[in-house]
Amino acid sequence: MRLFTRTARVDAGEVAERLADRSVIVIDVRQPAEWRRGHIRGSLNLPLTQLASRLHRLPNDKPVVAVCASGHRSATAARTLQRAGYQAENLKGGMHAWTRAGLPLQSARSKLR
Repeated sequence: MRLFTRTARVDAGEVAERLADRSVIVIDVRQPAEWRRGHIRGSLNLPLTQLASRLHRLPNDKPVVAVCASGHRSATAARTLQRAGYQAENLKGGMHAWTRAGLPLQSARSKLR
């Protein structure tokens, strides 16, 4: 019996490709104010503090990639999702890695930037 489950980590470029072909669901586990400042287009904002109580709202027909600012909160989220039976992955480096890769952000103020 394994006490700890390793969570798959994926890089920003791979997540962008999988989003383009709609083969993945991205959940952003940051707080709503963080999400509004800039998020991955198509991501669902589901703060880590609410994840366990709202799991039933997530579809389970595709892999789920969890994202936060740096990858720490989303690692916790991915483990929670795995324990609940989801195929879950963590965006390596979080939103910092996404923006370093030059990938687009959507914010509450603008459609895309």
